[in-house]
Amino acid sequence: MEKRMVDFIRALRAAGIRISLAESQDAMFGVSEIGIRNLDYFRQTLKSTLVKEHRDQATFEYFFPLFFKNNEPPLQDIMDNMTPEQQQMLEQAMQSLMGNMDALKDMLMQLMQGQSLSQEQLDQLGQQSGLPNGSEMYQRSWFERRMMRQAQMNAMERMFAELLEELAEMGMSQEALEELADMLRENMQGLSEQISNYVGATLAEQMAQKEPEPKPDLLDVPFHRLSQQDVDNIRDEIRRLAAKLRSRASMRQRKAKTGQFDPRKTIRHNMKYGGVPIEMKHKKKHKKPKLVLICDLSTSMRYMVEFLMTLVYEMQDHVQKTSSFVFIDDMKDVTMELEQQDSQDAVAKVLHDNPPGYYSTDLGNSLNTFHQNWMNTVDSRATIIILGDGRNNFNNPRLDIHNDMQRKARRLFWFCPEPQAQWGTGDSDMQLYAGDCDGVYLIRSLRDLANAVDEIIADGSS
Repeated sequence: MEKRMVDFIRALRAAGIRISLAESQDAMFGVSEIGIRNLDYFRQTLKSTLVKEHRDQATFEYFFPLFFKNNEPPLQDIMDNMTPEQQQMLEQAMQSLMGNMDALKDMLMQLMQGQSLSQEQLDQLGQQSGLPNGSEMYQRSWFERRMMRQAQMNAMERMFAELLEELAEMGMSQEALEELADMLRENMQGLSEQISNYVGATLAEQMAQKEPEPKPDLLDVPFHRLSQQDVDNIRDEIRRLAAKLRSRASMRQRKAKTGQFDPRKTIRHNMKYGGVPIEMKHKKKHKKPKLVLICDLSTSMRYMVEFLMTLVYEMQDHVQKTSSFVFIDDMKDVTMELEQQDSQDAVAKVLHDNPPGYYSTDLGNSLNTFHQNWMNTVDSRATIIILGDGRNNFNNPRLDIHNDMQRKARRLFWFCPEPQAQWGTGDSDMQLYAGDCDGVYLIRSLRDLANAVDEIIADGSS
């Protein structure tokens, strides 16, 4: 049993559940106390010690029966449920259909007698289907179909239909035919379930024996390659990332309470004392930046917007003020929504209230709306961050407004996911915007995003 539990834990790890050595030991200790006689208690013990996240519960429930349940479904002995006369008619009908189907004879008799596939038969079908080469659970349905073909399940279904027709011609009653058909279908379903369970259990065991491949750090996975599970993991980790950035910002600000020591100014100022450093001079104190976020919420940019807004609003103690705007075909102010709730809940609400749809990105029109309604948020202390790919669907880019914003602000940066080689291709106006801003950060991963935010907040307004 201990080896079975170890294999189960290894399979869960291979499926993406994080389980530490200490948690594995807790599971072993728990089972030694609870025992294995009561399957439900056993399952709950493993679940409570191995599963920490709600999203992992479904994976646990999927794998548990593959390791710890009898996966052989009960089949009915059809012959025992028939009268001697019906049994004789069935044998005659089967004999008349076996002319060119000798290969199916044994399987048909096995099914009629309610016998499950033996382990030897399953292993043989698995070998013929290439199951030993399987390594991931997503392959399960594919191997199931291959084993079904090797077991000639489709041919069996056709034979059953012909068998029922033959029995009807021989005079078997309609009620008996319907009862026989129901039992045949149930037994066929039982064999299908047995094959499915065998494939699932085999793949799970092979996953458990395989050494887990090292997964790349989520900070470095390009946004366009993130799976839904990766995104969920990032949502869980982003608060920790923000905490690290806050710690860096706090250390910088503690060092800058009196300003950073300036040796050049100190030497120049103390020349009147013969070069003796009597009066210390410091650089200008660090000040918290004022941010204006303008984010493209089109489908390809939504994860980046979510992560940027979450990071920034998790760091509000180190920002003087943040004004936030989103756009697809027009600009919308979401500052109030983001200030009224927990950062992740607020960002989720903004994304929910502004879904992607059948409209085209129009940054030019959005900038025009911003200029008319919210230009007062831009002043000489503001750092503007525009998050987008600069693709404008051949609309007017309104460079005049962009230039005016850059002129009035302290700085204007772009966070762009596309490399410079793609600027100006197709409907991209990025090369035009890049020429009239203070810098473009290439943002391809969460690490790029975090480094850019950290650098901007570190610079402050010094």
